[in-house]
Amino acid sequence: MARIVQKFGGTSVADLDCIRNVAQRVKTEVDAGHEVAVVVSAMSGTTNQLVSWASEVGPIHDAREYDTIVATGEQVTVGLLAIALQNIGIDARSWLGWQIPIRSDNVHGAARIDSIDGSAIRERMKTGQVAVIAGFQGVAANGWTTTLGRGGSDTTAVAVAAALNADECQIFTDVDGVYTTDPRVVAEARCMTRITFEEMLELASSGSKVLHTRAVEIANKNQVSLRVLSSFNDVAGTLITAEDNIMMEAPLISGISFGFVIFSKLALIPTK
Repeated sequence: MARIVQKFGGTSVADLDCIRNVAQRVKTEVDAGHEVAVVVSAMSGTTNQLVSWASEVGPIHDAREYDTIVATGEQVTVGLLAIALQNIGIDARSWLGWQIPIRSDNVHGAARIDSIDGSAIRERMKTGQVAVIAGFQGVAANGWTTTLGRGGSDTTAVAVAAALNADECQIFTDVDGVYTTDPRVVAEARCMTRITFEEMLELASSGSKVLHTRAVEIANKNQVSLRVLSSFNDVAGTLITAEDNIMMEAPLISGISFGFVIFSKLALIPTK
């Protein structure tokens, strides 16, 4: 039995059919005997719509009210996924940032996580209950809702995994894993089986959009193994882990991103 945190982004929960698909993926892990927590983003397009409404009502707006508005997208998703899980026989309960709590600073729109108390969720997980957690949001010391900025749901998932002492944090996206370069540009691009935290940080900082830099930094600091997977197939994906866990025979070149070759020793060499 393992303790797993699964994160599903906006395209993975884009509509009700996608949410039902996510529920089945979660059920597979529960049926295998694992303890599971799920972190979700807002449904695809929802956050943009909420931002648009806020800007239309008042181009100059209070940052606290902005966060109150945009954080509602994840609140809808956690409720829908919890219901979907309950309807296929899985005990599930939704959690918002303030309920856990995910404590942050008070920088609205770009808050940073200070701490997460995972004790209540761990107790529920021991009983077999799935925790469905809203990504992207936290709570400041004054009780106001905050949002974590770009890549906030990935950041939430990795921080929650660290707080829960999870064995693995699985990031589900619309791609099969981390590729050696952009497969839309280079037909010969291949999906890597494993990559180190340091190499993933170089890829992320060089423009790769698979994972946000903040999430990888937290994973590296807390030694939380990450796995990037597709929500739409059963490919094994890419494991992102400490260098000690990578086989010595691993290739020297890990990947190419936006004109840079990334070597395993973190040297950046511009391509010609």
